[in-house]
Amino acid sequence: MKRIGLVDIGSNTIRLVLFEYDESTGLKELQNIKTPARLAQFLNEDYEMEDEGIDNLISILNSFKQIAAKYDVSDIYPVATAAIRQSVNVDGILEKVQSEVGMKLKVITGKEEAYYGYHAVAHTISNTDGVTIDIGGGSTELTYFEDKKLIHSISLPFGVVTLKSMFFEDSDHNDKKAIAETEKYVKEQLKGVKWLAKRKVPILAIGGSARNIARIHQSETNYPIAGVHGYSMSKGDLKDVYSLLKNTDSDDLDDIDGLSKDRSDIILPSLIVFRTLYDVVKADEFKFSRKGIREGMAISIISKDFPDAFDKHEVFKDSLIELANDFKIKPSAAQRRTELAERIFHELEKHQYIDFKKHEKNLMKNAAYLFYLGDFIDRDATSQHTYYLISNSNINGIVHKDRVRLALMASYKNKTLLKFYADETDWFDDDEVEDIQALGSILKFANALNVSDTGVVKELYLEEEDDEMVLTVEYQGDPIAEEYQANRQKKHIEKIMDEDMELRFTET
Repeated sequence: MKRIGLVDIGSNTIRLVLFEYDESTGLKELQNIKTPARLAQFLNEDYEMEDEGIDNLISILNSFKQIAAKYDVSDIYPVATAAIRQSVNVDGILEKVQSEVGMKLKVITGKEEAYYGYHAVAHTISNTDGVTIDIGGGSTELTYFEDKKLIHSISLPFGVVTLKSMFFEDSDHNDKKAIAETEKYVKEQLKGVKWLAKRKVPILAIGGSARNIARIHQSETNYPIAGVHGYSMSKGDLKDVYSLLKNTDSDDLDDIDGLSKDRSDIILPSLIVFRTLYDVVKADEFKFSRKGIREGMAISIISKDFPDAFDKHEVFKDSLIELANDFKIKPSAAQRRTELAERIFHELEKHQYIDFKKHEKNLMKNAAYLFYLGDFIDRDATSQHTYYLISNSNINGIVHKDRVRLALMASYKNKTLLKFYADETDWFDDDEVEDIQALGSILKFANALNVSDTGVVKELYLEEEDDEMVLTVEYQGDPIAEEYQANRQKKHIEKIMDEDMELRFTET
C-alpha cells in the first residue's frame, strides 16, 4: 500500500488530493479539498505575481501540509500550472515556498499538463480515440490520441479566468458584446491548431468547469444516477446549458442546481470554448472525465513502484475487480460463477433458446463476477443494495447506460424487482428489459450451482431425451446445497426456454 498527496496549484483554484494505492482495490481518493485562489488575478500587467497572491499561496500550502500529515502520506507533490508558470518572478515564488512551507514546488510545462490529463483519460475512459480538453484558469490544454496513444498536444495561453479578464471585465456574465468577442477570439485560437480540425472523434473534457456543466445538465434533465465520469452530452445538450446560462441574470445564477458558486462568473466562457471546440473537431460526442491532471500524475508516480498497477487497455476489467475487492467478493467464487454462467449461456444458445450479441454476453459475464455484491452490506436486502451500489458507483471504462444494465443483471432476483429498478431510469424498452431478465436468470441459476462455494459442480450440458430437455450437472464431492438451490431456481431457466426442464445431478 502507498499513500501520496498531490497539490494542484491552478490559476483558479488550489486543490489537495490524497491518494491511496493498494494492489487489490486500486487507486482510491482519500481526501479532496479545494479552495479558490484566483492566482491569475494577481499577475500584474508585467506578469509579476503580486505579494498578495504569493501570501495566499503560502497560507493555503501550510494548511494543506497540516491536513496531509494527519493522513500519514509518504510524500507530497505540489505542482503549479499556468499562473505560476507565467510569472516572471517564478524563481522567487519557488524560493519563498521552500523557505516558508518546506515544499519543493514543481512548475510543469503546458505540454506536461496536457500529457497528464491525457494519461488520466486513457486509463479511466474506454474511448480509444479522442480529443481531450482541460480548461483551467490561465491555460487550456488539448491533446489528440489514437488507439490510446498520444499523437498531438498543445497548451493555449487562455483559461476561464483570463477570458473573463480579457472580455468580461466590468460586464455581466452574459453581456452580448463580451460573448461575441470571446467567441471570435477562441475560434481564432482553436483554428490555429492545425492538427485539431475535423477529427470527428469524441471530445473528452477534464476539470472543474466541465464537471459543473455536466452537473447542470444532469440537474436540468433529472438524471437518475450519480456521477459525471463518463457522462455524455450532445451538441444540442451543450446548446441547452448555454441558453440557460445566457438567459439567467447574474443575481439568479446561484439558483441553478449543479453550478458551483465559485464558478458562476466564469462558467459561460468555458462553455463558449467547449461549443467552439465541438464545431472545430466536428465531434460526435462530448464526454466528461472526472479524472484529470492529478490522477494522471498519481498514476505516473505509483507506476514507478508498481509497474503493473495500471493497464489503459483493460480499464473496465480492472475497475470491476477493484470494485469486487472493495466489497469482499471472493475471487475464486466470482470466477467460478462466471464460468458456470458462460456454460449455461452456451448450452441455451446451442439449442437456440437465446440469441445475444457478444457485447451483451460480456456484460453478463462481468455481472456474474459482481453478482449480489450488496450481500456485503445486508443479506436481507442483497438485491436492492447490489443495484444501487453498482448503478451509482464510479466504474471506469463503461458508459452509464451499460453501467445500469450491469447493475440490473447483477442484482436480479425476480421480474417484479427488475421492473421496479428499470423504471427508475426509464432507459430500457420492454424488449431490453426482457433480455436483461433472461441474462439475470442465467446468473441466478449459475449462483445456485456454486452456492456453497466449494466448486463441486464440474460440468453441465443440456440435451433432449424423449421429447424432454434434461440439464445434466456433473459433480465431485457433496452437492447437497447446490442440488437444493438449483432445483429451486431452475424455474428461471424454464422461463427462458418456455418449457419444463429436468435437472439431473450425476457424480463424475
